[in-house]
Amino acid sequence: MSVEQIYKDAEHRMKAALDAMAHDFSSYRTGRASPAVLDRVHVDYYGVETPVNQVANVSVPEPRQLLIQPYDKSLTGSIEKAIMKSDLGINPVNDGTGIRLTFPSMTEERRKDLAKQVHARTEQGRISIRNVRRDAIEHLKALEKKKEISEDDLKAQEGRIQKLTDSNVHQADELGKQKEAELMQV
Repeated sequence: MSVEQIYKDAEHRMKAALDAMAHDFSSYRTGRASPAVLDRVHVDYYGVETPVNQVANVSVPEPRQLLIQPYDKSLTGSIEKAIMKSDLGINPVNDGTGIRLTFPSMTEERRKDLAKQVHARTEQGRISIRNVRRDAIEHLKALEKKKEISEDDLKAQEGRIQKLTDSNVHQADELGKQKEAELMQV
């Protein structure tokens, strides 16, 4: 693996860590109803744990309400149970044709709890990025050990990887701050 390949791989993996973090943040409930909150809810579909959005149509008829209409009506009860078991904190209402989730206004306590989850997820993102940095530097040291690059090249590339890491950690922090501000907005 060349120096440039190591850098490109690190860059790609750090971006993937940021993308995963942004995806997770989309599933955190803010003041409005969003189908993304159901991304982490799985239902037993003929013995296979399947995301709700793959077995049902999820729509937003009102700003604080989600309507879940299963493709297979026999799944309505299973979806209802899966939502009750999840950490959404919402009781589903089965109206015969589908399941309605009405999102109450978030309490200050719930906002603070979600902010803590955002902090924890941001830290996980930072750790992932730093792990990518560690792996890249290990690959560079292996190249230096094989005498494919000089010690000066190693130091220069370590600095380059560190700049990439700092940039990505800063982006992760910014994503966390944005989501936290979104959650605390009344």
